[in-house]
Amino acid sequence: MGRFSYKAVDKSGGHVAGTVEASDRKSAVALLAEQGHFVTELADKTGRAAGEGEAQSSFGLEKYFKLGSGRVTSKDLLAMTTQLGTALRAGLPMLNGLKLILEQQHKAGMKDMLGDIVDKVSSGQSLSDAMSRHGEVFSPLYLSMIRVGETGGILDDTTSQLAGILTRDEKIKTSMKNASAYPMFVLAIGMVSVAIIIGWILPNIIKTIDVGVALPWPTRLLMATSSFLRMLFTKFYGWVALAVMIGGVYKLARWTKTKGRLEWDSFKLRIPVLGSVLRTIAVGRFARTLGALTKGGVTILDALAVVRDTLGNEVLGREIDVVAEKVKRGEPLAEPLGESGLFPPLLVQITSIGEQTGRLDELLLNAAETFDSEADSAINRFMAIFPALLILLLAIVVGFIIVATLLPILIMQLGGGAL
Repeated sequence: MGRFSYKAVDKSGGHVAGTVEASDRKSAVALLAEQGHFVTELADKTGRAAGEGEAQSSFGLEKYFKLGSGRVTSKDLLAMTTQLGTALRAGLPMLNGLKLILEQQHKAGMKDMLGDIVDKVSSGQSLSDAMSRHGEVFSPLYLSMIRVGETGGILDDTTSQLAGILTRDEKIKTSMKNASAYPMFVLAIGMVSVAIIIGWILPNIIKTIDVGVALPWPTRLLMATSSFLRMLFTKFYGWVALAVMIGGVYKLARWTKTKGRLEWDSFKLRIPVLGSVLRTIAVGRFARTLGALTKGGVTILDALAVVRDTLGNEVLGREIDVVAEKVKRGEPLAEPLGESGLFPPLLVQITSIGEQTGRLDELLLNAAETFDSEADSAINRFMAIFPALLILLLAIVVGFIIVATLLPILIMQLGGGAL
């Protein structure tokens, strides 16, 4: 058992200090939390900061291994939001809650960001203004929800709603990554193996075959591909061509995120199965985000301006712009949603009922659960088909290689039999 000295804030916001016995830092924090104390400083009785022993046990190598320490990830943001909501619901003042979260951080990027936010809030800025300085981390939705919570005095509720939205998004990303990891790994290994076979093994075999006539076109195509692959990795101009191709792929990726985003997003919606998955996910985000914003007191027009950037698709986003313009002219929200043809009838009906009964936020949040379940089912269907498509693609490539290799041998055998 170790003995730790601490400084903390109690539920009334008062500062307390003392010592506590616990096996480690985590246990000490948990023990104090049970007593209603939120730790701001924790050190062992010798004055050494708790956790220093762990740092020393890594032989000081941690300063050389800080891979990813400067980037705040979506998981970091989710953890911070959840912690802030928990602290606020427990009655801890916002600034003290932020300081507590900062004290618990070990990641350099999170420490820098939270340290800046704490400084700005301490100097009198609002939390939303302080967070807006880090636009690469906090989305327009996040900032709008925080601003709503500050204005209405319901920051604990809005942070809880944000945590729910972020949890849902993180679940979707994690599910798709986990489901696609194995088939993508198999495809990558398969393609590398195929490239080695085509580029360096089969050509030596085919060159030994003398059929007496021109090689069939599959074999010629295979040989041309082999020559191209060897050229890419063995000639100077091949490396130049490879660099140009990589640059082209990079430019294409940038184009799909900037000028060509509308065309790319439109294409994705037309892809069988995948388009349905993306549309279902977007509908769930629309219902959950719009419901959360309107529940917090945001007007429909302001809420739509935020929602359009959370859908993840520019085609649907521009349709929301059209809907917002019609609502601005006095039309009810449900009518332009139905006219667009991009949103399911269930969403349109729920929106119409919500407007008529004055319970739009409540009905949308309830409907979001239904749409999220549909999105989960759509993702599962897609992930059941996706590996099969990758394996089929690999099988087609391998089958072509086999045919292109065997054809000269068959021709030679038939020619020999005719003689």
